[in-house]
Amino acid sequence: MKHWIFLAFLFLGLFSQAQNMNNDTLGEIITRKSDTLKGISGNWQFVYKETPMLCITDAENNRMRIIAPITESSNLDKDLLLDSMTANFHSALDVKYAISNGILWSAYVHPLKELTTEQVESAISQVYLAAKTFGTTFSSTELLFGASALEEQKEEPKKEIIKKENTRKF
Repeated sequence: MKHWIFLAFLFLGLFSQAQNMNNDTLGEIITRKSDTLKGISGNWQFVYKETPMLCITDAENNRMRIIAPITESSNLDKDLLLDSMTANFHSALDVKYAISNGILWSAYVHPLKELTTEQVESAISQVYLAAKTFGTTFSSTELLFGASALEEQKEEPKKEIIKKENTRKF
């Protein structure tokens, strides 16, 4: 009997934590977090800390994305592209750098229904930080996952140059 009671509480706990995010709730969160907001439900344009952002949903297919433009992709050289791809693995965390329609974006993509309020708030912050730190730390938070490959890449060529210069002197 104790096992059944335990299982009943376990299942109730699982169901009570299930999320059911929708455009109405998402719109309320964005309204609360943004400086300015325009658009229609499921397609919002807003400004967060002076950074323009878009939130686009597809409720029928359970998808949502929050994006911020960073620069035209034609402005990117090979090193910036490589650094942004490395950051997608180490420091961008839940946000990724992506190119679409000739623009580099900071992008957060997630199933809509499963989102929590905290995840939406974190997503807005991470999209903002990833856009602002592009070209420097390429990070969406202060947390880095694993070793900082960006620092390793930037230090390695300097060591090679020093070694080459040293061998020329001798």
